[in-house]
Amino acid sequence: MNNKKKPNILLITSDQQHWDTIGAFNSEIKTPNLDRLVREGTTFTRAYCPNPTCTPSRSSIITGLYPSQHGAFSIGSKLSEECKTVGDHLQEAGYRTSLVGKAHFQPLKSTEEVTSLEAYPLLQDLPFWKEFHGPFYGFDHVELARNHTNEAHVGQHYALWMEEKGCANWRDYFLAPTGTMAPDEKYTWAIPEEYHYNSWIAERCNALLEGYKENDESFMMWASFFDPHHPYLVPQPWDTMYDPDKLTLPAVAEGEHDANPPHFRLTQEENPDFSSYKETEFGSVGYHSHIGIGEQEARRNMAVYFGMVSMMDKYIGSILDKLDELGLADNTIVVFTTDHGHFYGQHGLHDKGGFHYEDVLKLPFIVRYPGGVAAGKTQAAMQSLVDLSPTFLDFAGLGVPRAMSGVSQRGVWEGKSSAARDHIICEYRMQPTKVHQKTYVDKRYKITVYYGQTYGEIFDLQEDPGELRNLWDVPGAQPLKMELLMKYIWAELGKEPLPIPRVAGA
Repeated sequence: MNNKKKPNILLITSDQQHWDTIGAFNSEIKTPNLDRLVREGTTFTRAYCPNPTCTPSRSSIITGLYPSQHGAFSIGSKLSEECKTVGDHLQEAGYRTSLVGKAHFQPLKSTEEVTSLEAYPLLQDLPFWKEFHGPFYGFDHVELARNHTNEAHVGQHYALWMEEKGCANWRDYFLAPTGTMAPDEKYTWAIPEEYHYNSWIAERCNALLEGYKENDESFMMWASFFDPHHPYLVPQPWDTMYDPDKLTLPAVAEGEHDANPPHFRLTQEENPDFSSYKETEFGSVGYHSHIGIGEQEARRNMAVYFGMVSMMDKYIGSILDKLDELGLADNTIVVFTTDHGHFYGQHGLHDKGGFHYEDVLKLPFIVRYPGGVAAGKTQAAMQSLVDLSPTFLDFAGLGVPRAMSGVSQRGVWEGKSSAARDHIICEYRMQPTKVHQKTYVDKRYKITVYYGQTYGEIFDLQEDPGELRNLWDVPGAQPLKMELLMKYIWAELGKEPLPIPRVAGA
């Protein structure tokens, strides 16, 4: 380990990226800069999110808590400003902390009970954002946006940056405030690459790095990219980088949902009735028919999704190059991951939501720290996003707060320990409890239980890595079900209590 000074921390995240979209492990996609991280660091092949949606998972990254603990348990909920974050702890130890890109700790609507900085109309109040750069959830400097490609939410610091760059007509590239999708804009996004949010994130992160170097400051920076979250839109030439007909398109296997819970089968019907699952006027994420996407559309979606990953990779490379240029790389821990995965045809599904397959729970996860983390290594030790905050604090020489549920992975990253955890917990919940499930994953098996329901899922990830055979109701698997249920129950109880000294005669 490098002992010159406290290590800097650079967290780079994508949004909704399938775990198998790194060129070093998948010959159908090109990601030269992520491949560079693979060569120079350790890739963890069993990393998981604590929730397959944005707000819960992102809130877990900075708190070290599960969504059911920090309270931002679904999209549309809010992470309380009272939650102490990794940035708060690092600032107390003298670190500078920054976030550039997507935050999504707060909802798009403010109510009488909940106020949100990331809500309309404040979201598009450019004079406000010109003055506001934090503090924000432990980050002393933030530059934010709320967009996935051409969504109507554009505003905040990204819009200001576009104006500063001379793009006076930036509104032409985004949807009207009505939020209505432009039906004629698919796959090719007309915005020039120089004004794309990937360019903005890289440019602003690099400027901050220059300031940290000049002032000799230890830092934690989160470069939070928006892609490859759909809509599937990317500027030229990335939109045609991949030939849809040359990609291996995932698909549903015949009969694979026969033994699954009802909502799996409903997604494969042309006009499914999800009224009993609907909790808001929008319903629940992922609960809709998935069969309206034909093979050619699915192939084009996949090709553009890959193009979005490759374009993002270019700008990740720009940030890595800046670390080298400034002489910061040797003393900076770089972590690349995503907030959760994505379906682009796997199991006949598209998007994300309450379907706890590996495709949405498992993550790309690379750690680079020259002299501290082995280069060119692949490791199967389990990782969870709830572990990032404890691990960063441990590397910074700080104690891990007892309140954090995550565990420090420092010993594993440094190669001194084979594992820091023997299981994963993943949650999915929409308000109030209609759709509420939890998944326990160990070295071989995965079990998913549902609130108030007798159905569930058990998959043998060793013998059935494609998760095609649900063992929940298989007679011979009932002893396994009981064993996994007991493991899940004890995992849910959390850490053992601190030992209490016994006082004789008390």
